Amino acid sequence: MQTLTTTGETRITVEQHGDGQPLILLHGGMAPRQYWNPVIPHLEDYTSIVPQRPGFGTCLDDLAETSADDVLKRETEYVRTLVDAVDGEPILFGHSYGALTAIEAATDAPVGAVIAYEPAVLPDDYREEANLAARMDSLIDEGKRHEAVKRYIEQVLNPEETNDLDAWLEEWPVWPDCVELAEEVVRMNQSVEQYQLSDQLDVDAPVLVLTGTDGPDFLRESARTVHEALPHSRLVEFEGISHSGPSEAPEVITAEVDAFLDTTT
Repeated sequence: MQTLTTTGETRITVEQHGDGQPLILLHGGMAPRQYWNPVIPHLEDYTSIVPQRPGFGTCLDDLAETSADDVLKRETEYVRTLVDAVDGEPILFGHSYGALTAIEAATDAPVGAVIAYEPAVLPDDYREEANLAARMDSLIDEGKRHEAVKRYIEQVLNPEETNDLDAWLEEWPVWPDCVELAEEVVRMNQSVEQYQLSDQLDVDAPVLVLTGTDGPDFLRESARTVHEALPHSRLVEFEGISHSGPSEAPEVITAEVDAFLDTTT
């Protein structure tokens, strides 16, 4: 672990690997920073910088008081602070909620490029029926934390395997430790449910939007919508890869990332 000191004397602890252009890896909703462990060996031409998202393993005294309205703002500010702390213009590579954060941060942070794997944006028709945060919150209030987290996994991470979800979870490395993140995931989902994608995203940097055919249909639709809202964007869809694409198929994903960055940075 290394500590970066920002211009405002804020200290951010990160993992850092390799030597090259800085590439900041932003994990998604139910994953710790270790989500990127399968990906990092395929990024040897870059300096991979892996922070822990605020609240997801970091100590924030005011976390419990953070409203859904403030979650995305807090996280984009965190990424912008990290961008300012590294040398040169970094690349942002985000997965799910980390992808949404990367795009939002890039609206006014000096970055070389953005890679966004299935940004956590809800289509309007799906937004009306999702209501995931409220259902999770009710289960937590009833003391059913495991069930609350299962509902998130069932809806977002593993939609095709719900008939054998318990067996799938037994093979998932971060289960059941991720149950500790239940309240943070509720706040994150509340912010996702409130987020409205603008018709035009003000991102000057080139963006690679990625999605897979085996993930939730609503995230594939959102990936296309985000792509259309960006002025400089390329959309790539991977056959047979799910929402966990970067860690599930790191060699395939990073090959596309390398090809994109070779032509844009």
